[in-house]
Amino acid sequence: MIGKAMMRELLILRHGKAHPQEDADDDKTRELKDKGKRNAQRVGVWLAQNGLLPDHVISSHATRAKRTAEKCCKSAGLDGSMVYKDARVYEATLTNLLDVLRETPDDRSRVLLVGHNPSLEALLVHLSRAPVPRNEKDGFLVTGALAHLRFEGRWKDLRQHCAELLDVIEPGALPRLFPYPDIHGAEERARPAYYYTQSSVVPFRRTDAGLEVLIISSSKQRHWVIPKGIHDPGHTAQDSAAKEAFEEAGVEGRVLNSLIGNYSYEKWDATCDVEVYPMEVTRELPEDEWAESHRGRKWVSVEEAASLVLNDDVKRIIANLPDALAKEEA
Repeated sequence: MIGKAMMRELLILRHGKAHPQEDADDDKTRELKDKGKRNAQRVGVWLAQNGLLPDHVISSHATRAKRTAEKCCKSAGLDGSMVYKDARVYEATLTNLLDVLRETPDDRSRVLLVGHNPSLEALLVHLSRAPVPRNEKDGFLVTGALAHLRFEGRWKDLRQHCAELLDVIEPGALPRLFPYPDIHGAEERARPAYYYTQSSVVPFRRTDAGLEVLIISSSKQRHWVIPKGIHDPGHTAQDSAAKEAFEEAGVEGRVLNSLIGNYSYEKWDATCDVEVYPMEVTRELPEDEWAESHRGRKWVSVEEAASLVLNDDVKRIIANLPDALAKEEA
């Protein structure tokens, strides 16, 4: 019967390396460094390869912990939105963490907890039956490290020395490159496999003057582009593209199902493949609500948009928009 004498597993993950506090508004908003992002992703691949996917993920609400949890989940093939943020995990005491874990539903068998030291180390030492190996320089749980424990019973029955410590994985011991095209792939790449599958939209609206396309400046403001980004695990290509349009262009709308084109480009020492969909814009965020308003955006005719974007494949795809919409409506 669920909840009685069931084997449970607890994965304790310390957040990745983050930028110093002087680079952020406050401690809670500190972002991960690139090293922290990659290490979180390496841990996610390790979890997937070893059959240790969590069915419940809890994270501190601090940015560096949330990002660690999300990147770990995505590289493991999970939906990053499954991460539950709990403010009690930030600046937690041992009692706080035990309270959080004891509230886990009985039908969850493997929990990933992402947070901070010293409370994570205190939790690890408290739960483990055997002495925890200590890194002389960095303690029991180095930055970005993962501890894997197993115990029998209910989450609400967690108590001192109830668990077997199965492993402590330090990110420096994991492969630097990522398997491709999946977690068991023989090829290796500089980023997780899902990074190389991307989706994009051509945002459009209908006006009295005719069809118009929204173009935005690139992240470094060097040329004009359309919204594009990584196809996140657990989401459709259209949903991922709509998310990029919201973040990069500050627009919401309806992404049509019909693919209007695809193209490839070189990045991260390999080839990224992009699917492009039309998106009818229904709302344009004001500047103060648009997170990436530094980019700049403008509405232009289909012809002008095709002439202004840099990529030749994207030029062709934008030019094909009227025909694609006509087929969609036929």
